[in-house]
Amino acid sequence: MAESNFIDYVRIFCASGHGGAGSAHLHRAKYVPKGGPDGGDGGRGGHVILRTNPQLWTLIHLKYRKVVRAENGAGGSFGLRKGKNGEDIVLEVPVGTVVKDAESEEILFEMVDPGEERILCRGGRGGYGNNHFKSPTQQTPRFAQPGEEGVEGWFILELKILADVGLVGFPNAGKSTLLSSITSARPKIADYAFTTLEPNLGIVRYRDDRSFVMADIPGIIEGAHEGRGIGIRFLRHIERNSVLLFMVSCEEKDIAKSYEILLGELRMYNPELLVKDRVLAITKCDLMDAKKKERIAKKLPGGLPCLFISSVAGTGLEELKDELWKALNK
Repeated sequence: MAESNFIDYVRIFCASGHGGAGSAHLHRAKYVPKGGPDGGDGGRGGHVILRTNPQLWTLIHLKYRKVVRAENGAGGSFGLRKGKNGEDIVLEVPVGTVVKDAESEEILFEMVDPGEERILCRGGRGGYGNNHFKSPTQQTPRFAQPGEEGVEGWFILELKILADVGLVGFPNAGKSTLLSSITSARPKIADYAFTTLEPNLGIVRYRDDRSFVMADIPGIIEGAHEGRGIGIRFLRHIERNSVLLFMVSCEEKDIAKSYEILLGELRMYNPELLVKDRVLAITKCDLMDAKKKERIAKKLPGGLPCLFISSVAGTGLEELKDELWKALNK
């Protein structure tokens, strides 16, 4: 099977350039045998810079680039000539990239704005030339300052998808079918668990030329927060969604219990996820009659909007869009 192009985690070594050394040159000319100090400053070492590119949706271009080193600054020269700055290296990343220190796993910063730039490793400053150290008591200093060393280390880049609505549910709950029904996205759809192995994004067209972005997250199973299934790998993508659409199939024996299991997995992973607005959709309602629908409706959890939908038959999809739009614009 071909390897997926969707890469949301990379570990990379970055090193900025060292600053150039200052010059300790003394001016000498035919008629100036004992000129003063004229050593120039060293150049700055190159930075390693991260820049967000809205056209990128994966970190695959950095997967095999394990080491990044910026250029060192050049040394100063005579005639107060400053050394050339080292060339910066700019790494483009998708919007929603989180940068961590690889050893402590401390979050250094998050990049959520298009075109945003952050210096990951700052280049070393160039050393002062001997011209800076002259004084009435020391008119010909024969020393200069060395350049400052650059910064280096291992870093983790993680991608958290930015979307308005995130789909949360067990495998085979109909998340991919819904995404393909109301957006132009074409995720893989099949009648077996874990068909979706990577997040998919789609734009939902709404009334009056309005729209919002929906993300299909791979299915979650009970125990996902402990690493079971593949849910733990993608739970972080839910953190950047404004509204969570919980999807439970009408084929489940206890829909309310299934919803509570999904809610519990999010709570165990990150309790802050429960602050987000939630909508519950009972899927595949074309498979049940009016009596079963009535029985299910009586047992649904209170306190949140609940809808019956069928992505195949197109039932309840407009009402679902209305409810999601309402939640997004509270």
